[in-house]
Amino acid sequence: MKPQALRRRALIGLAAAGILYGPAASWSAPETAYPAKPVTIIVPFPAGGGTDVIFRSVQQRLQTALGVSVIIDNRSGAGGTVGTGFGAKANPDGYTLVAATTSTIASADAVYPKLPYDPVKDLVPIGTIGTTPFVLVVTPSLAARDVKGLVDYAKAHPQALNYGSIGNGSLSHLAGELFKQRTGIEMTHVPYRGAAPAQADLMAGQIQALFDNPPSLLAQVRGGRMRALAISEPLAGFEGLPTFEQAGIKGFRPQLWYGLMAPAATPQPVVQRLRAALDAAMRDAALRADMQSKGVTPWTVPPDAFQAQIRSDIQLWGGIARSVNAKAE
Repeated sequence: MKPQALRRRALIGLAAAGILYGPAASWSAPETAYPAKPVTIIVPFPAGGGTDVIFRSVQQRLQTALGVSVIIDNRSGAGGTVGTGFGAKANPDGYTLVAATTSTIASADAVYPKLPYDPVKDLVPIGTIGTTPFVLVVTPSLAARDVKGLVDYAKAHPQALNYGSIGNGSLSHLAGELFKQRTGIEMTHVPYRGAAPAQADLMAGQIQALFDNPPSLLAQVRGGRMRALAISEPLAGFEGLPTFEQAGIKGFRPQLWYGLMAPAATPQPVVQRLRAALDAAMRDAALRADMQSKGVTPWTVPPDAFQAQIRSDIQLWGGIARSVNAKAE
């Protein structure tokens, strides 16, 4: 048989065996390795705010670990729920991620009647970044010098104390309600539109107490314009300040956490790649020091532990919000 005939016969045999003309996929170009283009993180709060500042610190190290640009896209509105909803409904290809916080994931469902996303079903955890504790501060004119003094005063004067918050349904509000439940005292809630006016009225004596995060309080406390009584966990800048546990309030550790999430249908290999990159970023000593200087304690746990924290906090903060019918303005 001639060589050409032998070659033709061999090709026919290979085709019949599915080797030469196998599945169509064998002829297509291999899938591009992830990531192949810039990754966007939706930060659902304004530029310059606490969440934005923290994620911009992580951004630089994350893009080094991924090998592509990481873009911060600020989409604020409705306490962070607008941007979170946009990110939750984005294409689940790993190129749009969501900067998540306790307020947008754990308490939002209870305080916003028409939340545009389901915190558990529409988003998948990638990993945590850090936590910020809450500090209880009081006006300097108040006689109480510690938590016990405040509780004793409140019980002796049940209608005398007002506590401020940065808004109805905020963690600042819910922390105050949880404190009331744990101590059995009465305080009247006064909501403000943000931290600045609440702090101004505290320093003026219009309200007597406030729960807020450390970065915005430190200068005022050091200047004697407000008095710090306790903090959720030890933190640089507040050395010597007792924790609520040390002050006798057992099981009271309100905190705001930051984490990274993706749309729920994001492929698992992509989630794992993102998780590895986040781990690498969070090991950077300079990043950790920078976060601590901003009042944030680095906190890294795997996705399953992050999911467990989310479910626990939804039960805690959602339960408190519903018990006092807290609704966002």
